[in-house]
Amino acid sequence: MFLFRDSSKGIPSSCQRKRGGPVPVTEAQLKAIFKQCDTNRDGRLSKQELKNFFASLGSHLPGWRAGRVLRHADGNEDGYVSEDELDGLVKYALRCGYTHIVK
Repeated sequence: MFLFRDSSKGIPSSCQRKRGGPVPVTEAQLKAIFKQCDTNRDGRLSKQELKNFFASLGSHLPGWRAGRVLRHADGNEDGYVSEDELDGLVKYALRCGYTHIVK
């Protein structure tokens, strides 16, 4: 599971946030989580994998979020969010305002 606790590794100190607190999740981080939540490595997320995706972001209702994103991002209505539909998933998650903590 992808955890957002310390994003300072590998980032120059001049670019690091000086105070702790929530920082918005970036598009690149969401795409990395997508790859980690695709447990069967078929290049698409099922409803269960989407539920795990939102749970890893700290969603209080990951199953509900998974259903919502399927309605928003699943353009071909096959019940999965594929890599071609990933931008819709990322935009949806960014609108939800998920954050991670920088120490």
